[in-house]
Amino acid sequence: MKLSHFNFNLPKELLAEYPAENRDESRLMIVDRKNQTITHKMFKDVIDYFDDGDVLILNNTKVFPARLYGNKEKTGARIEVFLLRELNAEQRLWDVLVDPARKIRIGNKLYFGDDDSLVAEVIDNTTSRGRTLRFLYDGSYEEFRNKLTELGETPIPKYINRDVTPEDAERYQTIYAKEEGAVAAPTAGLHFSKHLLKRLEIKGVKFAEVTLHVGLGTFNPVEVEDLSKHKMDSEELKITQEACDIVNTAKAAKKRICTVGTTSMRAVESSVSSQNTLNPYDGWTNKFVFPPHDFSIPTCMITNFHTPKSTLLMMVSAFCGHDLMKRAYEEAIKEEYKFYSYGDAMLII
Repeated sequence: MKLSHFNFNLPKELLAEYPAENRDESRLMIVDRKNQTITHKMFKDVIDYFDDGDVLILNNTKVFPARLYGNKEKTGARIEVFLLRELNAEQRLWDVLVDPARKIRIGNKLYFGDDDSLVAEVIDNTTSRGRTLRFLYDGSYEEFRNKLTELGETPIPKYINRDVTPEDAERYQTIYAKEEGAVAAPTAGLHFSKHLLKRLEIKGVKFAEVTLHVGLGTFNPVEVEDLSKHKMDSEELKITQEACDIVNTAKAAKKRICTVGTTSMRAVESSVSSQNTLNPYDGWTNKFVFPPHDFSIPTCMITNFHTPKSTLLMMVSAFCGHDLMKRAYEEAIKEEYKFYSYGDAMLII
């Protein structure tokens, strides 16, 4: 498959600017691979597709307020700093993106907060927009992290063309988020309400939690026609023995195993044993899943509707079958499903 197979025209009005009023009341498209059928439901109807002993694999990563706005010394120019990852806690070194990048050089200082209570010095250039910053702050590490949280803003995606609202801090986070470290939400999980998770639990559905800290690389456009030449950014991944036991027990019993989101799918497909069971993992993954791909663990997946030419769309194509995925997306556009982070969802069975 080539990059051009993943292009389609997406009407701008189908981009979801705001989430549904209630998490579990987004629309849900059911795509049945065996029967090649497409049906339309509400997200809360997802419970009808799972029974006692089935497993949902959830990515419990937590988004941190990664977007900061500071001022450059002397000129006072306003600079956006997007925190990507912490490189060294002791030295307070961070890998960041800056915008506008052309103004930011090694040795520049940036000041944050009305009282300039946080200062950062640029110590390296990593890419055209990437920089390494050393934060200068007098307090303890815990106080420093609290200061970042206080000054930072929820990093809702750039294509959501509006200011961040206080509600975004809660709604751009899954209700099971625990492990802080993502710069973008695992968005398929945003559809689950506490009530729906409780109803699934009462029905006997098990939850296996993995942690994949979503980085901005997930959203990097693919720019090579030959997909095998595309390089994914690495993201931090942790799969515990407990999660493996839940998944492998269900697999042995031929139960339904559902990855909630492309990040959960990427996590499990990064750590499969030669016996096609799930292995514990603690490290980084740059796994790129695109057609053709043999999936070892999941029997179904929940996902949002993705951008043209994105790695996420390629994964869905690999799992769903390309022709059926194309039909589903054509139907989604015709039926005016909402796309992207705050959009509607698809269950592929």
